[in-house]
Amino acid sequence: MPSIAAYEFSEFVETVCFLGDRPAFALADGTLRLPAGGEKALTLHEGGLLCAAYDGIGRRLLSGGEDGRVVSTSDGETAQELASIGRKWIGAVAGGPNGAVGFASGRSAYVQAPKAELKELAHPRTVEGLAFAPKGLRIATAHYDGASLFFPATDAAPTLLGWKGAHLDASFSPDGRFLVTIMQENALHGWRVDDGKHMRMTGYPSKVKDWSWSAKGRFLATSGAPAAILWPFSGKDGPMGKAPLELGTRGDSLVTAVACHPAEDMLAIGYSDGMILAVRFADSKEALLRRGGASPVRTMAWDAKGALLAFGAENGEAGVVDIAG
Repeated sequence: MPSIAAYEFSEFVETVCFLGDRPAFALADGTLRLPAGGEKALTLHEGGLLCAAYDGIGRRLLSGGEDGRVVSTSDGETAQELASIGRKWIGAVAGGPNGAVGFASGRSAYVQAPKAELKELAHPRTVEGLAFAPKGLRIATAHYDGASLFFPATDAAPTLLGWKGAHLDASFSPDGRFLVTIMQENALHGWRVDDGKHMRMTGYPSKVKDWSWSAKGRFLATSGAPAAILWPFSGKDGPMGKAPLELGTRGDSLVTAVACHPAEDMLAIGYSDGMILAVRFADSKEALLRRGGASPVRTMAWDAKGALLAFGAENGEAGVVDIAG
């Protein structure tokens, strides 16, 4: 059983990441906690944090709050304001190439590129999620009845990828060939970016709330079932006509969080009863990382070396698992 440095915040853990080699926990109260080596707290937002995401390109944590501000921190010591839109709630945030940041509030998405004016992208319905393509300044937004693709540096009209229903979040495959959204119903939907070909990913007993691309981009791991569901994306048609991998099956608990290892074909799986497993893709071999807790695992993240796994739960339980230990 690996060793665990356990922490207790008594506050919903929205996102966990590593800033350098330090585990950092973004809490719903608007603070960022860095407990390793002594408790440190950095106030990111007054009034509460609504969204946070780690930008792996810029190696920074981005967050949005009830104060209408988007901020970043790369060291956990200081926070930099990237944009402010008054007293409007920021519901989603994403990092892009060359320091760009995207965020959503109500019926608008915004893109702030370095040394450029804030670009507003108006929508007829609420923007629920957004993601940058891995190459070029292109952004996708998730909304009711589909997703839209924008080139925010131009005034070109967006490309609409339509599919009936509410779409809550978006993610590009690491090679940029596919766009996938989480839906309000218990399903994912996807499109091949080049020609808009549809991909339906259904069969979940619960809503998908977390996802993670594998190190080489061959699989998209997802929560929402008694096992982690991994859809294959290596072929030209993505997961169409292929059965997903199912890892870490447990009949009495749902998967609530997933985090693919940064280098190996291995997945950390968090469950609704607080348990965490590590499972290899090749042979489904499991290793117990945490026996359980009092609350569902909300978020997990590996350090750059893949030796440490940080996690946070809905009730504020948190910790760092030393895999080698």
